[in-house]
Amino acid sequence: MAAVRLFTTDLNNSEIGRRLKICDQTVSRWRAQYRAGGESALRKAGRAGRKPLLSTADQKRLVELLEKGPERLGYETPLWTCDRVAHLIAQEFDVSYHAGHVWKILRQLNWSVQRPAGRALERDEAAIRRWKSERWPEIKKMYGPAHRVKENRRGLGNSLQKCIRPTGGASSWP
Repeated sequence: MAAVRLFTTDLNNSEIGRRLKICDQTVSRWRAQYRAGGESALRKAGRAGRKPLLSTADQKRLVELLEKGPERLGYETPLWTCDRVAHLIAQEFDVSYHAGHVWKILRQLNWSVQRPAGRALERDEAAIRRWKSERWPEIKKMYGPAHRVKENRRGLGNSLQKCIRPTGGASSWP
């Protein structure tokens, strides 16, 4: 345990807390427990809070169901929201979770909030590359530095809703 190793150094509680990213009071409590009962006193703590309603097998099955997409439940768009995931959990596992708590479950499963790319399905990537490499340089030359077009960096605003998908890696989602 990292705290026990740090207790044997000359570091004070504040510095140990900073290194372990915990508060000073916790370090103080751990140090007192360590002095009273050694390393075994620190290992006695059980899990905090109540046990999860979804087992490990249920969580693996949930990931499989999430990867199949929300259209399977009758939703029109391929975007998972916390409300939709809560509906899926209730339907498949007969467990009721608040949408706010669903987010915690999804983070444990390495899923994160994503913004869908606002791109048309008919988008032609090759034509866009061609335009950027051939036509755009001509336009820049034609108008010069005084007339450069400023790129809009405000984004797409609130027209796109948040969706949830696995963190990292390539995805087959739009």
